[in-house]
Amino acid sequence: MKEEIQGPSRTEIWKMFDQISPTYDCVNRVMSFGLDQLWRKRLCSFLPKKSDMRILDCATGTGDQIIALLEKKPDISSVVGIDLAEAMLEIGKEKIARKPYAHKVEFHTASALDIPYPDNHFDCVTISFGIRNVTDIMAAFKEFRRVLKPGGRVLILEGTIPRKKWLRSLHLFYLRHFLPKIGGLISQNFKAYRYLNETIESFPQGEKFNGKMRAAGFIDVRSNLILGGITTVYQGDKDAHVYHSNH
Repeated sequence: MKEEIQGPSRTEIWKMFDQISPTYDCVNRVMSFGLDQLWRKRLCSFLPKKSDMRILDCATGTGDQIIALLEKKPDISSVVGIDLAEAMLEIGKEKIARKPYAHKVEFHTASALDIPYPDNHFDCVTISFGIRNVTDIMAAFKEFRRVLKPGGRVLILEGTIPRKKWLRSLHLFYLRHFLPKIGGLISQNFKAYRYLNETIESFPQGEKFNGKMRAAGFIDVRSNLILGGITTVYQGDKDAHVYHSNH
């Protein structure tokens, strides 16, 4: 059964990201006061404790999460980035081409709902600020689990709403009134940044999100709050004793 998510439509949302691709990185830095880079690095602290990992980064966009991964953990053996937004991928390719670890990275046009890799292939799957854009969250989880090796881990970085009342009120005010204006002014696409704040508010989070991960078959599921819950890194593992992930 398809898992529908409330809020604005996600259908062909990659087209919107292609439209805002020229200003995407700039808007991210301005809107987050530069913290988006730190959040991506924070995700790296939850990677499995092993070397020579093969990692898949879904909804990779302009490659910022790949850069954070390889700069924080240079012994990663390879990273594949997939996204449907080809204009975003082209920017990512240009950024990575200038890095000393460029030989470790591949980009492909592909969906998180249909990952073009075999079962049990990756040590870790990451997705940053992208899970709320998929059209079927459970289908994405099943694909993540399928391509993970037994004992592999999924790490999901996402914008969330803080639990503390004062911080929650402040953050919601920022999301509703400042974020759409700042993003809209820089990108000249106000609709895109209204979409972003609406999806953060309407997306399941916390224990509700953890429950969906468990329902998809992940174990040791937990949510790691950052800055009081302005963002969260969700993690879940594939059972080390499961080889055929879809059984």
